[in-house]
Amino acid sequence: MSAQLLPTGHRRIEQLEMLGIVKRFPGVLAADNIDFDVRSGEIHALLGENGAGKSTLMKMLYGLYDPDEGQIRINGAAAEIKNPQAAIQHGIGMIHQHFMLVPSLTVAENIALGMKSSRGFRLDLHVVSQRVLELSEIYNLKVDPNLPIWQLAVGEQQRVEILRALYKGAALLILDEPTAVLTPQEVDGLFRILKQLAADGHGLVFISHKLHEVLEISSRVTVLRDGRRVNSIPTSDATRPKLAEMMVGRPVLLEYEKKPLQPRQERLTLQGISALSNRGTVGLDAVSLRLRGGEIVGIAGVSGNGQQELAQCIAGLRPITAGAVTVDGSDVTNARPAAINAMGLSYIPEERMIDGVIKEFSVAENYVLQDHGHAKFTRGRIFMQFGKIRDACRQAIRDYEIKTPSTETTVKSLSGGNIQKLVLARELSRAPGVLIAAQPTRGVDIGATEYIHQRLLQERDKGTAILLISEDLDEIRALSDRIAVMYEGRIVGEVENVDVDIEQLGLLMTGGG
Repeated sequence: MSAQLLPTGHRRIEQLEMLGIVKRFPGVLAADNIDFDVRSGEIHALLGENGAGKSTLMKMLYGLYDPDEGQIRINGAAAEIKNPQAAIQHGIGMIHQHFMLVPSLTVAENIALGMKSSRGFRLDLHVVSQRVLELSEIYNLKVDPNLPIWQLAVGEQQRVEILRALYKGAALLILDEPTAVLTPQEVDGLFRILKQLAADGHGLVFISHKLHEVLEISSRVTVLRDGRRVNSIPTSDATRPKLAEMMVGRPVLLEYEKKPLQPRQERLTLQGISALSNRGTVGLDAVSLRLRGGEIVGIAGVSGNGQQELAQCIAGLRPITAGAVTVDGSDVTNARPAAINAMGLSYIPEERMIDGVIKEFSVAENYVLQDHGHAKFTRGRIFMQFGKIRDACRQAIRDYEIKTPSTETTVKSLSGGNIQKLVLARELSRAPGVLIAAQPTRGVDIGATEYIHQRLLQERDKGTAILLISEDLDEIRALSDRIAVMYEGRIVGEVENVDVDIEQLGLLMTGGG
């Protein structure tokens, strides 16, 4: 095979093969005889639901796990990859979904971390900076090597991660959900970079749950399901419905026909509310919004721009320092969560395992967490009627298609999608007038996402006022009637979701527009 050099001066990986890979964990066969390969100059997409084996497979390729069976071959020769250092030596780099950068250090310092210096204990930062500038020029990864990480936008931080991998000689890059926190403009910029890397001879593994991105950026797609490879096909032969069916094993509804908007009375009003963040800085800055029954208002924005503070203030979980919140005309500003619930507001929290459930409690106990003292579950409001609780929980399990062995199963034993369905069932069981849905499908499978989306649309049609907070712009566009954009704790724009301009949304998300 050819031993051509990449523009970075490192040898090309013409083909990397993973053959018959098996990985077992206690009680779980995470990878079951999987074959996977990547070629020089291609972007190979890896698809699958949560638990399908994608992360396990890539962690073995990057040396974080040892395969129990199977072999990795690079350019036809067996390769032993016992740790990330060995992976890097073989020319394999990994860009993690959550960046592995030190905010207080500069770009050059982050790239130099863990690398040997010709000056002993002193860093060759000027050498590193020069090389970073050279790589930036070659791959259009524009970034100032002297700036601290905390001053960089999210997209720029991702460039630093890519530069670090290239600096260390990566000929093959694994990208794990690389667009999860990017604006549309940043995604476009990233795709230009990835296409250039492939054109220059790098191999890339692109892991994503966004099917339209897979179709746009990749040349081949491999789908995993339940730890096995379903198939590998050229992207030219793929469609969104076909890929979704390969992932789930059944046809999946990807686009929804919403009934015409029929707004009713105003149910939730925010009047100039402000609040502090967890760091004591401004979290919300004079946010005003009106939400009517029978409509979904989506809150779009890059993570960390006040979305979490907004949801918590409305739900009574964070003090409001100025302004007012009303539900159905009643002032609930800084009221207790129980009092706000009693006014007809339900809340699907962003962090379901922290704020949504008690993982050591059973399914039934979590289902009645907020209503266990209600008359329908007690006798004389003192003695709990466990038979009625179990019956109500069993009905919810049937209605919401929650996969659980029994009502007594501990919640921590369920998958993320089933836990989210349980939270949804509990919050909708009270027939709320207002529903705050914060990141309702984060980390759940495409099948559970389909179900949750359909339920939210059903609630809309019943007259519920829904505030949908999501970092997934596709989700926002698919479900919302109106879209408000948050930036640095403020609402900087609001548009009707009719032929919405995606570029304009992206500009608003970065404070422009």
